[in-house]
Amino acid sequence: MQRLRKNTKFILQLEIKEGKKLKEQSANIKHYIELHFIVLLFGFTAVLGKLITISAAELVVYRMGISATVLGLFCAISKINFRLPTKQIIQILSVGLIVAAHWVFFFEAVKVSNVAVTLGVMASGTLFVSFLEPIVEKRKIWWVEVFIGIVIMIGLYILTRFAMNYYLGIIYALISSFLAALFGVANRQLTQGTNPVVISFYEMAAGCVAVLVYLYGTGNSLCVLQDLLPADYLWIGILAILCTAYAFVGTVRLMKVLSTYTVSLAINLEPVYGIILAFLIFGESERMDFGFYIGAIILVVSIFVYPVLKNKGFGN
Repeated sequence: MQRLRKNTKFILQLEIKEGKKLKEQSANIKHYIELHFIVLLFGFTAVLGKLITISAAELVVYRMGISATVLGLFCAISKINFRLPTKQIIQILSVGLIVAAHWVFFFEAVKVSNVAVTLGVMASGTLFVSFLEPIVEKRKIWWVEVFIGIVIMIGLYILTRFAMNYYLGIIYALISSFLAALFGVANRQLTQGTNPVVISFYEMAAGCVAVLVYLYGTGNSLCVLQDLLPADYLWIGILAILCTAYAFVGTVRLMKVLSTYTVSLAINLEPVYGIILAFLIFGESERMDFGFYIGAIILVVSIFVYPVLKNKGFGN
């Protein structure tokens, strides 16, 4: 009888253990699905830039303004403290200007070329990160960074050779890619011990104000809401709320349950998702020569290999 009790107890403990394991696996699957949904939203951003009819600068004002409002409300409802040291706020606002400039060039690239070219060239961001990181962190350049940089330059050369009729879009996308890398490296220094949602709120607010000042300073004005096309309301709402505010907060939340490495690898799928979505939505206008895709594949493979090699400690 005692042995039976022991066996029964052991079986119950085993079932509880297995039940917990299945529950954890189920939760992880949900997290992975959400992560890839967020990456899909990131890829959809370029498509929205093409669909929305207003200028790139106006688009950035609405995107950052609405995102700042949503993030501000999120902080207020969650009772997150907005207070930061003055010096840190100035640094964050400065980074917000970089983010704004990055998005203006990004959307301008989409409008003067197409989504495929813009996202293909944007994949070069890893090249800029590999050289900016050592400068900001005051460390030596690792050999793996030099190797990946050379491979990316080869891919970029091949890609641009088959897209020279979109040369202006390529230039804008390269500037945007550099600014994105600069923003990413600078932001990493600011997030130490500070709530990323608060940082993002200040950055969005600063960027919105800066682009507004730029618009009126250059004699342009912001397209008022009543002058927008009906579809623009929907696209701007999706861009600001889903693709920016939700995607950012969701990424931060997922980083608490998934490794930074896993999240970074998934985010590298952004150009792949974006190019596929653009082709499905815009069709022939997104079709490029075969050589372009060879260059794009080299770039995408490079941005996947880079974090893998870094994670394994190669070159340092």
